[in-house]
Amino acid sequence: MKRLTTILAALALVVCAVAANAADFPAKNVKLIVPFSAGGGTDAVARSLASVAEKYLGQPVVIINKAGGSGAVGMTEGAMSKKDGYTVTMVTREIAWLYQMGLAQVKPSDFAPVALVNEDPAIVLVRPDSKYTSVAELIEAAKAGSANVKFGSTAKPNFYLLALELNQDVTFNQIPYNGAAEAIPAVMGGHVDFTMVNPGEAISQIQAGQLKALGVCSDARLEGLPEVPTMTEQGYPIVTGTWRGLAVPKGTPEKVRATLEEAFTKAVQDPEFQDFMEKRKLGIRLMDSAQFGQFMESDSSGLTAIVEAIKAQQGK
Repeated sequence: MKRLTTILAALALVVCAVAANAADFPAKNVKLIVPFSAGGGTDAVARSLASVAEKYLGQPVVIINKAGGSGAVGMTEGAMSKKDGYTVTMVTREIAWLYQMGLAQVKPSDFAPVALVNEDPAIVLVRPDSKYTSVAELIEAAKAGSANVKFGSTAKPNFYLLALELNQDVTFNQIPYNGAAEAIPAVMGGHVDFTMVNPGEAISQIQAGQLKALGVCSDARLEGLPEVPTMTEQGYPIVTGTWRGLAVPKGTPEKVRATLEEAFTKAVQDPEFQDFMEKRKLGIRLMDSAQFGQFMESDSSGLTAIVEAIKAQQGK
């Protein structure tokens, strides 16, 4: 009986300590894991958001880049981190398919969602002096021989490219890179023929005349790139892109998660962050934690058909 009393007393102390820590949160720096290299679109969104969120959290938000495995390395580390709110992860669309593909153990249910902050379509990019002047020419060359056209892949498998390949029954020669920060220079340097990234990841190079956009994978033309036709306009009904949000490990105290949600929501709505996103042509899409959780699960389910098609191709 005495031992049971001692155990219960110890558990009570632990519970009290957790409650006290949650009440004082945050009392130190908050880490924000970015699962891709510095310089890409995910990194840009994270750094701007972190800078603005500091005034609402009252503590510095430190960016930690953990690239590798199409985002799997960073997101896995984030999901397995201590459940105290001091490690937040920028989760990206890759979380919706990595587990289904058997490329990582991490999945949406391993996280407690905080908020969705961004959604963007994919765009097809080549060098301005590329011999390929249209999406049709890229497809025709690939059909003549898949090794002919080199694609700078920001993730493998690349769901942007897969949407095009499945739609046109064609295969491109994928050259893997760790995110847009590496794939974009590869296109500019002539190491690959084209890539597909988000507008904000390449807007400065497009505006400087270093890259040329051939198509945008959205329902309508983009305000920031009105001269670029949609893929649908060109005869390829492809609408695809990415999204980025924030999450903490499943099991993080609700009060801590709610504090993060409130602070980052205010940061997304802050004029400073919105101005940054507008200048970089990055789309803002804000969802609260409940909506974001449903969104992740829905997107994961929606990608199942594509995943099965990929597996079928690989099994041939």
